Amino acid sequence: MSKNIYVGNLPWSMTEDEVRDAFAAFGEVLSVKLINDRETGRPRGFGFVEMEDQGADSAIESLDGTDFGGRNIKVNEARPRQPRPRRW
Repeated sequence: MSKNIYVGNLPWSMTEDEVRDAFAAFGEVLSVKLINDRETGRPRGFGFVEMEDQGADSAIESLDGTDFGGRNIKVNEARPRQPRPRRW
């Protein structure tokens, strides 16, 4: 099984490879997805990391609140996305 982890308050200059390297210390990283603004294409400062269960728990516990590129990151298990009303 795997877990999807939310990573927030990331520096905008952070790359997917840098995030992958930080989480790889705790177990196998299956995927990393940093979110960009739909209109500008610029980073939004958060993303998601998918890891094996055991490594994910260790990463969440160890990395939440740590300094990452000058910012204290927020790391927790991602909640399922809630359906949003359509905008017309």
